[in-house]
Amino acid sequence: MTTRTCRTFQTAPAAVPKDDTAKYLRSGLTAEGFQAPDWLVPDLEDGTAPDMKAEGLENVCELLPDFEFPGEIWPRVQWSYDDETVRAQGREEIDTLVRDVGDDIDGVVVPKVGRQGDVQRALEAVASAEADHGHPEGSIGLSVIVETARARSDLREIARLRTDPGGERLTALVFGPVDYTAELGGRDLGDGRPRWDGLLEALSNEASAGDLLAIGGPFDDLFAERAGVTVYNADGYADQVEREARIGLDGSWSLYPKQTIQANRIHTPTPAELERDVDKIERFNAAKVEGTGAVTIDGQMVDEATFKNFRNTVETVRAIHRTRPEQTDELYDEGLLERALELELSYR
Repeated sequence: MTTRTCRTFQTAPAAVPKDDTAKYLRSGLTAEGFQAPDWLVPDLEDGTAPDMKAEGLENVCELLPDFEFPGEIWPRVQWSYDDETVRAQGREEIDTLVRDVGDDIDGVVVPKVGRQGDVQRALEAVASAEADHGHPEGSIGLSVIVETARARSDLREIARLRTDPGGERLTALVFGPVDYTAELGGRDLGDGRPRWDGLLEALSNEASAGDLLAIGGPFDDLFAERAGVTVYNADGYADQVEREARIGLDGSWSLYPKQTIQANRIHTPTPAELERDVDKIERFNAAKVEGTGAVTIDGQMVDEATFKNFRNTVETVRAIHRTRPEQTDELYDEGLLERALELELSYR
């Protein structure tokens, strides 16, 4: 089970038509508290206009060394399984990023991948740039966006690439619902795009089986109008993120700082959840000293399977504490946090 933290996958256009073309990238790099994403994704693909992509790449290479971002940096490059010209542009972007800011990024995100062989091409592009510019083998990761029929059909085979030689750099599977819906010919009949629940469950399953992260897709209905007033659509986004959390996705795509706050909060166990599960593990640990394999706690039969669910809560908090201790210190009582950090989590 991976303990890497990616509650929030926040894309930020690498260049926008403003006086400060790096405005949104700079904003993401300087965000604090729960507004700071776990993964900041400088976007060189759809988020940046075609005539600004070169400037966007320059912005990324110029800004990243100037900031000590507490999370991870994963630029999204251009790619397309069915367009060699776009793939060539992506390979050039990967090479430039690894050459100029390879020490400042954790990996690259490749969109619109096709079948397993196309993901293998992306892995080879990263490996080649890594070797050419003298970085340790495997130090630059690869995450892919599943947004084509071919990638969905080969989802299991793509996830299994992580166990192949050179595939260890594969880190996350991210869902791209807009392109996926378009490719399948799906329609908005007035109540939004399909939710693709089956695909998300498969994404969560294959990611777990392959020791990868699974990240939900963007929610682009940022604002809603009611009674003549336009407001941020907090309820709609929270509903989506909660669905993703329930089926085991590790994090959610964020397009906006307020979404980042919500996703960070939802993917972080509440104090009540942590207290509940720490208490149950403590009581189970006390019972197992007497050789009991299953016990009843608060009316619930606790065996190895339920124990693992309690453990997930504690391991999530520990992973967050390793990278964002200011958030766990703010959210949890000191005594509760100390219990969670010191708790024995082995079942046997």
